[in-house]
Amino acid sequence: MRRTPEAARENILAAAEQILVHQGPQALKLADVAAAAGVSNGSVLHYFGSIQELQTALMERMIARLVETVFAAQIDPTDIIASRDQGVRALFDAFEDKGTARLAAWLVLTDETARLTSVRKAVQDVVAKRMAPAGVPPDIAESVVLVSVVLAMGVGLFGDSLGALMDKPPGHARMLAEQLLHMLTPPDKPTEKS
Repeated sequence: MRRTPEAARENILAAAEQILVHQGPQALKLADVAAAAGVSNGSVLHYFGSIQELQTALMERMIARLVETVFAAQIDPTDIIASRDQGVRALFDAFEDKGTARLAAWLVLTDETARLTSVRKAVQDVVAKRMAPAGVPPDIAESVVLVSVVLAMGVGLFGDSLGALMDKPPGHARMLAEQLLHMLTPPDKPTEKS
């Protein structure tokens, strides 16, 4: 079956994402991805160059999906509380997808984060298009995004399993993390450094 290059890439990425979600990032092997996509190993290499580049493309796809979710919500840009709550929900939803949290952690643990150049642009877009219009200074907005991602990734990786070990109901870790983030209300003016 002939596909456009875009459709062929999407087919391979979708197959890789299914492997990632069900088996973890260590299972993202060239032959397995090719078999799951119903293509040859050469096709995967043709469209991505290497399994490492496929992993990068997969993470960038997940980041792009998260940013699209944040921007898809129709909210009042002057309402900082609504903006924050909607962004936090989207972020935690994304990292509760085990594939996203697992791949991000795996890239960090294998010292491959340099391949994630799209993360910086995604943060800049969220800061400029969602947080700045609500009056949040860029330095504070970036710090809030940093803390939010760290908490969301931790909840996505360990939240429910660690909560269960502590006899907490599913979603308890996320609720606590969201409460912590709600305490981060930007000051009226950035604080000056002494």
